[in-house]
Amino acid sequence: MATITDPQTLAFIAATEAAYPADANGASAEENRRYYNQMCSLFYRGRPEGLPVTDRAIAGVRCRIYGAETPVVVLYAHGGGYIVGGLESHDDICAEIADATGLQVVAVDYRLAPEYRFPAQIGDVGAVWEALDRPGVVVGDSAGACLVAALCLDLRQSGRMPLGQVLIYPGLGGDGSAPSYHENAEAPLLRSSDLAGYSQALLGDQIPTELSAPLLAGDLEGLAPAFIVSADVDPLRDDSRDYAAKLAAAGVPVTWRNEAQLPHGYLRARASSDRARRSFGAILVAIARFSGAERW
Repeated sequence: MATITDPQTLAFIAATEAAYPADANGASAEENRRYYNQMCSLFYRGRPEGLPVTDRAIAGVRCRIYGAETPVVVLYAHGGGYIVGGLESHDDICAEIADATGLQVVAVDYRLAPEYRFPAQIGDVGAVWEALDRPGVVVGDSAGACLVAALCLDLRQSGRMPLGQVLIYPGLGGDGSAPSYHENAEAPLLRSSDLAGYSQALLGDQIPTELSAPLLAGDLEGLAPAFIVSADVDPLRDDSRDYAAKLAAAGVPVTWRNEAQLPHGYLRARASSDRARRSFGAILVAIARFSGAERW
């Protein structure tokens, strides 16, 4: 595993681990969610003053809407291994995206595993995307990044392809053979051993397909342009590398950015870590660029 020497990153890891112990991933879904929500609340930054925020159902799915309607929308799918997370855990992230880009952001409260197995999650995200019925950029972190990547794959057959896809430290269904799964097997905040539990909760006895594991897709031609950012100290790092290579080979415009000394989940450190802050800034630029927002 790469050695982390950056003091800001080390402080973030220590604070996270104090609230979200390593054995939480082996706890029940209910207990895991309690730990996760407690941890997220420690890093919550609030919302920019004056930003209108409303909750309402879209296509029968609970969503949170940030900002007034704009011609281009941002759809956000949260991370959390499909088991934890929701509108509260990523509330300030979505609010800051809306404020910084001037775009309306719609966060999707998709159904969680193991109570709901795949494809309930991609069904919820896809239903919201279709109901929005306007150009947009799809953004997700971790499990949410997999969902928006899968959404783009699903929309090739029929549907409105997003203007761009932004994948933040995504898990894309790598088979565990890539170097990062071994180099970062005991990485802070996400270990390789945790991934099997997340997959089991999501799929049960199902065999992975390209919609649950986009790296399995044989044809990536015609997908939305992509900005992919990975954490270097993360077992999932090489999923980003490998998916970016497959997109490029298919002729899809793609940028892959790997963040040295940062672990999985580092968006929560954007207020305390210069590295995380710069990465979040690059994500905001990518969203704005895909949307054509003039202020950038």
